[in-house]
Amino acid sequence: MSEQTTPVDDVNPVEDAAPVGETVTAEDTAPTGAPISVGDPAPVGDGHPVEDPSAAPPLPPAPPLSALPQEPQVKVRKDRRVLRAVLRWTAAAVVFAAVGSAAAYGITGMERTDVPGLATKADGRWDYPTIVKPPLPSGSPGPFAESNKAGVHSADLRKLLLPAPKGAEADAALRGEDGWLAKKSFVAQYATKTDRDTVDQLLTDYAVRHVAARGWTTADGTHTRIYLLQFETAAAAEDLVTEKVAFYDSPQVALRGATTVERDDAFPERAAVDQITRYAYTESKPYGAEHVREAYLSAGDVVALVVQSHKGSARAIPFQQTVVLQSQLLG
Repeated sequence: MSEQTTPVDDVNPVEDAAPVGETVTAEDTAPTGAPISVGDPAPVGDGHPVEDPSAAPPLPPAPPLSALPQEPQVKVRKDRRVLRAVLRWTAAAVVFAAVGSAAAYGITGMERTDVPGLATKADGRWDYPTIVKPPLPSGSPGPFAESNKAGVHSADLRKLLLPAPKGAEADAALRGEDGWLAKKSFVAQYATKTDRDTVDQLLTDYAVRHVAARGWTTADGTHTRIYLLQFETAAAAEDLVTEKVAFYDSPQVALRGATTVERDDAFPERAAVDQITRYAYTESKPYGAEHVREAYLSAGDVVALVVQSHKGSARAIPFQQTVVLQSQLLG
């Protein structure tokens, strides 16, 4: 099964904009004393006579204490300047402590995105450019407006493709002719001849109108491909996905390099996008040459397929981020 990961938040969420377009906008201390060394005692019988203490003259009597010279009393005058300095530093320390405590409370009480410099955690998310929804033709409703019974996307399908993240290398093979990808190029990504024939026939039966695609490779070697297929109505697109291509546990056709997949449960609940149905899968272990992740999206009259692959293991976070952003563009 797939790995559980950190939920995807802060994925450059979609924001509504003006009618002409919508923005989807980590002492040692020394010993206190040394042992005292006692020297060798003087030798006994070294040739000098030992004097008799009784023969020594008596000592004079000690003078009375009152007769001893007295040390003059020095009156110590407190230096007011020192006291004032101490008071000033004490007051300053109290103020700094209070301010520091308030700042610490403010940061711990704020959301991570509210603290400058901490808006994006180092969790593997990609740096996408500002994402803008294309403007609708004058008088055309949105794909999920009440008046749009067919669920048609009136905007140019090519402009509904998610842009590549910053620093990624574009996949020229997916540009197609004038931005439109040939149906056979889309069909070619499926694993077996049987699967390719099945998909080709389905696209004919459901009368696919356009196929637009975009792909890129990031610096870590992750290869991303996004395909948008547009049909006559939302009913046709939804029926194709739910009845012929993707089921809850596994898709009915396999992509190259991912003949065995399982449902991807790593998506958090808040990654869901209104009006968009998502079927996400991840390749089952043991992986092949690359680990493949894929997701089918049903969005009105458009079916989207998002694929990410990486040698060894494809990370879940950028995959979730990419799927959510593409979903928001179609929403």
